Amino acid sequence: MKKIILSTLVVFSLASCKKENQQSEETSTVNDSVAVIEPKVSQSALKTITNEQATEFLSKKNDTLYVTNFFATWCGPCVKEIPHFKNKIEELKGKPVKITFISLDSKDDWNTKVPQFVQEQGIEKNTILLDGTSLNGNFFTSNFKEWTGNAIPFTFMRKGDKTEEVEGSMSEEMLNEKINSLLK
Repeated sequence: MKKIILSTLVVFSLASCKKENQQSEETSTVNDSVAVIEPKVSQSALKTITNEQATEFLSKKNDTLYVTNFFATWCGPCVKEIPHFKNKIEELKGKPVKITFISLDSKDDWNTKVPQFVQEQGIEKNTILLDGTSLNGNFFTSNFKEWTGNAIPFTFMRKGDKTEEVEGSMSEEMLNEKINSLLK
């Protein structure tokens, strides 16, 4: 019985090796289609920031409107509002507005899920990584009036000394209203 099982395993192993060789000999079109399966964005394409760098970024006070959305790939409400932000990125292109997504996903997902997700969403150029497990109460009290880190999505907006904080998902109308009020 052991010999039969062992023989079967060897046959399957040899057959799969033969298939691999056949695939490598096929045209480059097939190779290109295989490459599409892998995420095109690598971890090095997504900037990683520390808590201190995040605080520095969030405290910028000038004539630019900074809209920062904290999200995670596994958060349904986060995913639902991303198209609203993408529309604003397109609409406000060339204006003094910077929309940034900060992923709070686990470091384990930084090389796999996050790059694939941001590529699928079309936000890879606007996304940075922050280790959410390293955030403590001091980070929240130093940067925000209301947010304690207990829920996402969370959006922080700053233009000069004016700020807006929104905990929870925003409709497109609400996002437009908040941005327009800060741009005045």
